[in-house]
Amino acid sequence: MALDQMRQLDPAALLTYRLHEAATVKFPYLLITAVLLALAFAISRFHLPRIESAEHVTEADRNKPLPKLSSQTHLLLGAVAIFVYVGAEVSIGSFLVNYFKEPAIGNLIEKTAAFLVSFYWGGAMVGRFIGAAVLRKAKPGVVLGISALVSGALTCASMLTFGYTAVVTIILVGLFNSIMFPTIFTLGIAGLGPLTGRGSSLLIAAILGGAIIPAAQGLIADRIGIHHAFILPVICYLYIVFYGFRGSRPPSRTVVAI
Repeated sequence: MALDQMRQLDPAALLTYRLHEAATVKFPYLLITAVLLALAFAISRFHLPRIESAEHVTEADRNKPLPKLSSQTHLLLGAVAIFVYVGAEVSIGSFLVNYFKEPAIGNLIEKTAAFLVSFYWGGAMVGRFIGAAVLRKAKPGVVLGISALVSGALTCASMLTFGYTAVVTIILVGLFNSIMFPTIFTLGIAGLGPLTGRGSSLLIAAILGGAIIPAAQGLIADRIGIHHAFILPVICYLYIVFYGFRGSRPPSRTVVAI
């Protein structure tokens, strides 16, 4: 229902409409919850290998303040990279339905637009398998930098075009997003030794970008329109390009003790 139609409804009808819309999303989220619980149970049955370098960390070491990580610039820059990557990926995915409904873009109905979004996330899944093969033969930083460069270029292409060209180019971003999270994570904890556990925690905390950057993009869309609001993910990808080619290099002296 369009915004102008909603404004014409009386309060009771508007409440009924909103309750109906909220009810339609219950089943997908319940299904996702069930799948995640099943996955968590399956993972709990795995026998994961121990990280030898982390076994030397005593209880006293765990209580030491986080600034001990401050000398590991590749980790700190990696946390920023995780922040902007998750933010860019979620921002694009969250805006696609409305983006595809735009008359100048796809002019699609909501059902068709939502179906096309599945190709964005599906591309991320397919790209993960392709990326795994590529990373066996290429340097992770280089692969990350190139992937981010292509993602940024595709997002720019979508912003500067209309119709199905804009639709296809933004969908293809998902394919090149695929390897970013695991690659950034691996580069961020490289050479941390006994600091690996706390370094990993910092990187995981950085996924907060998935909540902040989409909100920021929404504010931008309110001012300049949804078509050009994708400039924010482009900026995020440019940072990841820097991290892949330059910022991911660990200090010359790796950590051997806390």
